[in-house]
Amino acid sequence: MKQGIYTVTENTNTAPNVFRMTLKGDTTAISASGQFINIKLDGLFLRRPISVYDYTQESITIIYKVVGEGTEAMSKLACGVSLDVLVGLGNGYDTSKSGERPLLIGGGVGIPPLYNLCKKLIAEGKKPSVILGFNTKTEIFALDEFTKLGADVLVTTADGSFGIKGFVTNAMPDIEYTYFYTCGPLPMLKAVYNASKTSGQFSFEERMGCGFGACMGCSCKTKYGNKRICRDGPVLVKEEIIW
Repeated sequence: MKQGIYTVTENTNTAPNVFRMTLKGDTTAISASGQFINIKLDGLFLRRPISVYDYTQESITIIYKVVGEGTEAMSKLACGVSLDVLVGLGNGYDTSKSGERPLLIGGGVGIPPLYNLCKKLIAEGKKPSVILGFNTKTEIFALDEFTKLGADVLVTTADGSFGIKGFVTNAMPDIEYTYFYTCGPLPMLKAVYNASKTSGQFSFEERMGCGFGACMGCSCKTKYGNKRICRDGPVLVKEEIIW
């Protein structure tokens, strides 16, 4: 983990209530796809944990949805603003278990951590398939970016306004895969767990206090004892999850 001052260089609206922000600064603390950052905002006591969408040696890109006071404040930040950020939090995804044809399954704002994962899997010579789930066509984001990586991408919408009508699990039966990675709302994760044919890794979203394991505020039960989502997670393997 590293704490530093990062500068906003982009903060744009990409879909209804969804924003893309790029922060310039040191990224050496990031070691795996699926890790997150924790942003300090003026006037708010708790930092806001946001998963990393992508990163370079000099910048971090996040995609976040406005759902409360903190993300509302983030959406109004102008380019040039400096932020106190904790970087390199969480354990991230393990690509060594993917096999030849991994499946990536994302729902809504659970999609962002899968983008850098997809890049890494392709760089390792794997052939990932991707399922992106949304409620409706107007909420779609990142489709072009995943497609440009060379992945096989399917989109589901709950109302059938684009792609396959239904949920991400409606697209899973027709895909042959060796392993899977997923992130999204809890009901989606549970549905993927029940529908999956192989082992896989789940990234959980949880309210956090400190973000690095000191306060125990985000602990959850697993088959191997209590784990902290911020430090032992946010990624857990299928075999250890208790619903």
